[in-house]
Amino acid sequence: MNILIINCSPVRNGTTAEIVKLVKEYVEDGNVVKTTCIDDYDIKPCKGCRKCHETAKCFQKDDVDKLMDIYNWADRIVSVSPSYWADIPGQFKVFIDRCTPWCNTHEPHAKLKCGKKGYTIALRTGPGMPECERIISSIEHFHGHLEIESCGTFGLCGIEYKENLVNRKDEIKVFCDMIQNS
Repeated sequence: MNILIINCSPVRNGTTAEIVKLVKEYVEDGNVVKTTCIDDYDIKPCKGCRKCHETAKCFQKDDVDKLMDIYNWADRIVSVSPSYWADIPGQFKVFIDRCTPWCNTHEPHAKLKCGKKGYTIALRTGPGMPECERIISSIEHFHGHLEIESCGTFGLCGIEYKENLVNRKDEIKVFCDMIQNS
């Protein structure tokens, strides 16, 4: 199975990146795993011109197609996102906006290979789950329009620093076992 784990944060070595490393470690047995960070890509904001509704392609030249090639390669996509003002980071939102050519709400539209499954891990520093649920909702909405089946979510509260993950590794492992076995 091909698994993509995407760090939706622009911080390549922070707590979100640490969760990406743990997920990779827990799912790589018997699988081909790629990890990436949204900040590894040059993604220009959507211009709202709707030309892609006619052509199924954006006129802008940047790295969206490169990242979508990895999405197309993957059988499972694990999105790991921190809370930035109670939602996904802006860099990831810009990517989602630019995926309009793949959005199933208009024809023609580009398509990913069928049968993909999506999983979301949301983390936040505060104690309440509503922010995690909002992040999960944003990513599941995105997956739905790409026809990626949302198959599992996990919210982690009280996570600000890598050290906060020490006592949560077992929970992350259980979530990763679900990814492996679905």
